[in-house]
Amino acid sequence: MHTTSSPRTARTARAAAVVLAATLTAATLTPAADAAPASQPAVARVHGKSVDIAVRGGTATIDTATLRVTARTADGSTVELSAPAATAPGAPGPVTTTADGARWSYRDTALTVTARADKGRLLVSIRSTGTADHTLRWPVTGADPAASALQIPRGEGLSVPVADPFWNTPGKGLAGERIAVDSGLSLPLWGYTLGHRGVSYLVPTDIGTTLDVASTQGKLRATAAHTFSRGEDTTEYTVALSLTDGSPVAPAADYRAWLTEHGQLGSLKRKIQALPATEKLLGAFHAYVWGEARTAEGIRKLRALGVDRMWLGDGTDQEPMTAAAVAEAKKSGYLVGPYDSFANGQDPKSSDSPLSTWPDKVYPDFCVQRADGTPEPGFHDRGCYLSTEAFEKAEPGRHYLADRTRTMTANGADSYFLDVDAAGELFRDHSSAHPMTKARDRANRLARMKRLTDDNRLVLGSESAGAWSNQVLAFDHGSGTPVTNGLWAAEKDKEKWGGYAPAKAPAFFFKPAELPADVAKAMYDPAYRVPLFETALHDSLVNTERWELPYDKLPRQKTDRALLAMLYNTPLNYTLDGDSLTRNGRELAALQKYFAPLHKAAGTEPMTGFRTLTADRTVQRTVFGNGTLTVTANFGTTAHEGLPGGCVDARLKGEKDARRLCPADINRPADINR
Repeated sequence: MHTTSSPRTARTARAAAVVLAATLTAATLTPAADAAPASQPAVARVHGKSVDIAVRGGTATIDTATLRVTARTADGSTVELSAPAATAPGAPGPVTTTADGARWSYRDTALTVTARADKGRLLVSIRSTGTADHTLRWPVTGADPAASALQIPRGEGLSVPVADPFWNTPGKGLAGERIAVDSGLSLPLWGYTLGHRGVSYLVPTDIGTTLDVASTQGKLRATAAHTFSRGEDTTEYTVALSLTDGSPVAPAADYRAWLTEHGQLGSLKRKIQALPATEKLLGAFHAYVWGEARTAEGIRKLRALGVDRMWLGDGTDQEPMTAAAVAEAKKSGYLVGPYDSFANGQDPKSSDSPLSTWPDKVYPDFCVQRADGTPEPGFHDRGCYLSTEAFEKAEPGRHYLADRTRTMTANGADSYFLDVDAAGELFRDHSSAHPMTKARDRANRLARMKRLTDDNRLVLGSESAGAWSNQVLAFDHGSGTPVTNGLWAAEKDKEKWGGYAPAKAPAFFFKPAELPADVAKAMYDPAYRVPLFETALHDSLVNTERWELPYDKLPRQKTDRALLAMLYNTPLNYTLDGDSLTRNGRELAALQKYFAPLHKAAGTEPMTGFRTLTADRTVQRTVFGNGTLTVTANFGTTAHEGLPGGCVDARLKGEKDARRLCPADINRPADINR
């Protein structure tokens, strides 16, 4: 198995509308026509070694001997939700019925299973009482002969045909990947389309769980594996299985409903109310600035181009932007803030970055300790990863993090980008001075990110936000990018990709590059892209692509990336210096002018509709709110109902005419019009 890392972690309401069988139309999410009413009582029936539980859209049957799960749908069809467990659970004990389900145990493996109906879902919770670590490989999904497409939240999201040869090729597509659910997926879910219906799988207990994707007889199957461990505090494992209408974004819609039901869905509107500066994210593109672009004069040039909203991040880790530059940015209506990380510590005598240099004995005393007592090496073996538990214990008396933040924002910055914290990779710390489980690590990260907003009044962003961080962040950089492992290999080729020199405009960010064909296909082929992240979280936080993949970095993908951004109502991310501002500033201004009114209107609205309009999936449509914004993008080369290939139409509610953008023709102002 290849192991898929979450992006850059190796380095540093509508509750009732979407649960099972949600139908995603062009305008709204509604329950499927054959769905059982939400008020229908859930009754478990035991027959032999099988348990029947009523769910929305049919009746689920669990074979307690194997954990195979099937569902009899309202139209009389049978759907397999899981094949038998890939690791035998053992001989089942007697089944006891409960008010809404059933319970049984496996004495041989010390597992107790509770299965019940939950808002129309089949909710299976498994608890281990054993003392030794034990891994259960279940559910085993995609084995139903009707399975036609696999949905997986790699970055923004993918929906791939299960028999597609590319995705079944190890090392190129998904086959052979082992994905950590807590850090390798932007949402803790996956799903399948099976003809005119589908199945969604949610894993709220994502820590300790992986998803293995294999090619079996030329088709993609996904098998979850959960390791029960007392030491890791992962003795509970829960999977919610749902029947859906087969929409490729139905699993994300189901997850959004789950978050709402459990009080875990953030709201950008509420974040703006709590911190009004957050409103400046609406309509803003994002950019990390170098050289002249981080000066007051450079910012005036950007504003003079007509760019009325921007998030500007200080791209260097040396001297902060001047107070004059920050003041000019704020005067221009922009948000501005530093790039920082609390994750890395190095010996102050040899540290290669001020962000990795800490006072006192933070290094090495705060290093995460592995089981063998050695420090957890930092990114590229630079120093170590620092323990969030060590910081939390020290913070009330020593204020290391508060002092760092105060220093980084002394120039008047009103935003903050904190690398690593929201992305995973989570750590277990074996240090006797600051022991920590991965769950504790996550809780510590959430607590300190929340302080940056609540106490420091900073509009907060982080890297490739996992869904678990959606309530504490206003924006993220990275969850818009469906990273494949081939990207990391491409970035290591400094001759083609560029290195970290010169300091005022590092080629790593500024030098145009060409992705290998298989990497470009895996990341940017619109036929495979679906907005899972936006379906779940569009109105919770603003999502962009990774910061080392700015819009100008990949010339061959510019048109598709611009269309995706407009279709998903998400900002483009840039890196700017004086030269690039002069060379590409007009294009940036034209794109931002088109985007701004659309995002200001719909940036705080949920994505309520997604569908493809052509068989080849090159024409796609999204809807936001109650028809607040409708966007149609044509990724193809031929016109569709008057929309040329390579163009996008957006219509705001109440407007007669659509606003059209053809990114490849951006240098002709007439191509951008209402």
